[in-house]
Amino acid sequence: MIFAAGLGTRMRPLTDSLPKPLIPVAGRTLLDRALDLGREAGAGPVAVNTHYRGGQIRDHLAGRDVAISDEPGTILDTGGGLRKALPLLGPGPVMTLNPDVVWTGPNPLAALDAAWREDMDALLMLVPVGRATARQGAGDFSRDADGRISRRGDYVYGGAQIIRPDRLAEIPDPVFSLNRLWDLLIAEGRAFGIIHRGGWCDVGYPEAIPLAEEMLHG
Repeated sequence: MIFAAGLGTRMRPLTDSLPKPLIPVAGRTLLDRALDLGREAGAGPVAVNTHYRGGQIRDHLAGRDVAISDEPGTILDTGGGLRKALPLLGPGPVMTLNPDVVWTGPNPLAALDAAWREDMDALLMLVPVGRATARQGAGDFSRDADGRISRRGDYVYGGAQIIRPDRLAEIPDPVFSLNRLWDLLIAEGRAFGIIHRGGWCDVGYPEAIPLAEEMLHG
């Protein structure tokens, strides 16, 4: 599942006429970079949610084996968006990916797949704050010796994970963040994290694009 429905307000003026996932970085769109990671990791089926300028994303993906989960009215946020897309994804754990991130080094989805265990309900890819290029703000999580995560610490959520979606049904709100599900799983000790060993750049605002391109060419 690739989350592509956001308004991209931090990326203005580039997103005045273009959805953020279609912004090019080093000659390739953020969305195509995300799809490459998924395909290389053997993910499938693949779904992309859309809202802002969704028609452009649909046209961009025409002819490819990618399902579209359109959110034409209200953006459902990551939790609501994943729940809506579940019929397109099938049963079992789901890989999710934020496209507004550029990675170097090991494929994060493949690394998550290799580390996944049956006692996990969520496995997040983490990046140390000190290596989180263009990140604005503090860390998101801590990680103990067994890999279990807790809130607040020196690790940033990198935007890639494997998660069991079963308990999304317990959340009554139509619009909600996956943070709600993470909190349930953290409380039960079933949310884990591994650390990305390569480069990572948050491409959330225009000034981050040259930083990402420098990292890619480095």
